Amino acid sequence: MKRLFIGLTALVMTTGLVLGSVANADPKRDLEEYQNYFKKRFPGLSLDDYADGHYSLPAAAAARTEWEEHMAFPPYEIDLVKGKKFWDENGLASCFKNGGKNIAQGYPYWDAKRKEIRTIEEDINECLTKSGKKPIKDLKKGLMAAVVAHFRSMSNGQRMAVQVPKEAEAEYEYGKHFFWAKRGQLNFSCASCHVLKSGQHAGGNVLSAGLGHTTGFPVYRLKWGGLGTVHRRYGGCNKQVRAKPFKAQSREYTALEFYEAYMNTGVPIKAPSMRE
Repeated sequence: MKRLFIGLTALVMTTGLVLGSVANADPKRDLEEYQNYFKKRFPGLSLDDYADGHYSLPAAAAARTEWEEHMAFPPYEIDLVKGKKFWDENGLASCFKNGGKNIAQGYPYWDAKRKEIRTIEEDINECLTKSGKKPIKDLKKGLMAAVVAHFRSMSNGQRMAVQVPKEAEAEYEYGKHFFWAKRGQLNFSCASCHVLKSGQHAGGNVLSAGLGHTTGFPVYRLKWGGLGTVHRRYGGCNKQVRAKPFKAQSREYTALEFYEAYMNTGVPIKAPSMRE
């Protein structure tokens, strides 16, 4: 990994400071180098395999058997039914292209008119507001997670295809910086665990690969006892490295989701899913 990983590995191993500038942003090259890194690290895996999160990694072979048993009768089924019911009763399909089917692979997306990144959660709440209904307050779990789970399930099998137009490069870079910059008392970055140490054990768990992150969300975590959005997971990760988490749908987490979603280009959506 020449350009991206020489610079970024130095970053995560030292200061965790800024990684270049928007002026020399090159998302396509970043994507190629990022995915090539994982192809070399886990040569037996295909892009499709990464949709299963850490259960696809060799070190998690034993845990995968138990996971597959859970997925035969997934614990999130009740939530998925709840999300679909809310979707139908509130006419949310009318706000989305193709009724919301087979479009989740393009989220988050850059809204050229508003000059901002838009997430599924934001578009769902905007749809509710436009029809005179109250937006969903909890953006991390509960009803919102259930509705997003239904929405994304309508795109299962579609390969991630987020676009980064020139005018979105500043936010892309902001998300990339967040992924690679160290933070918290433990001085870890997202990349510390999910790139450099991916596939290794930490506290009895296998660290997932950054490739594939976001494709299974919302996920039902046994630790949570329910569904949670990817921003809920981001907050949990920040807490684990003893850093103050940001609010769900903050600029920080939205840009991070944008960056990760783009890095997942070609990985199929498999949502919702279950994690430990």
